[in-house]
Amino acid sequence: MSTRTTAEARAKRRRRIRGRVVGTTERPRVSVFRSNKAIYAQVVDDSTGTTLAAARSAEVDRSGLDKTGVAKKVGALLAERARAHDIETVVFDRSGYLYHGRVKALAEGAREGGLVF
Repeated sequence: MSTRTTAEARAKRRRRIRGRVVGTTERPRVSVFRSNKAIYAQVVDDSTGTTLAAARSAEVDRSGLDKTGVAKKVGALLAERARAHDIETVVFDRSGYLYHGRVKALAEGAREGGLVF
């Protein structure tokens, strides 16, 4: 009996999610990547394979914030950049991560910034 590592389990969840979640020109996909120290998000049009907007934690003022607070600011920054490209509705791709903690904070920040999903 083989056991699956954490990375393998996430990869399987990610493939399963990407089978259902597809970004179009009218409704692009918000893709999230979370490392131990940073969080990244980008708005992707899968039909053309282009990134329309992106934000990362290195671009945000971190003073006095924990990683969850930084993630919320990244979501707001992403929403601001997406709205500058006239993007308001998106589909959220959590990339196999649980919708909890920093991933949830990023999503809430993006919603507060004006993105609809």
